Amino acid sequence: MADDLHTELTEMMGPIQWEWLKPHVQRDAVVIVKEQLNMADVWVAIAQNKTLSFERWINEQLIIKPNAEQLTIWSSENKQFLSLIVQPYVLIQDKATADTSSSAPSPDSPI
Repeated sequence: MADDLHTELTEMMGPIQWEWLKPHVQRDAVVIVKEQLNMADVWVAIAQNKTLSFERWINEQLIIKPNAEQLTIWSSENKQFLSLIVQPYVLIQDKATADTSSSAPSPDSPI
């Protein structure tokens, strides 16, 4: 089951621009996933309620909430991210980093 979920989540990943993220930021649902982690792996951990994984990732700052400075920069650049949207959260990674990461699929691949 976890493999099926992981595959499905990987297929759901895609590019998203800052403008599209604004409503999700306003409801405090955006979570930045650092490039060391695969977003599908993070979602599988959410689905399986793996709190120890989350605690470790939070402590290591591998998953974080965006800060005011980041939001200002993103707004001025209309930055693009790789995203995985599964309510209630929106996971994002820096698109430039994700493009070169072996742990994430290309955001240009069909969704």
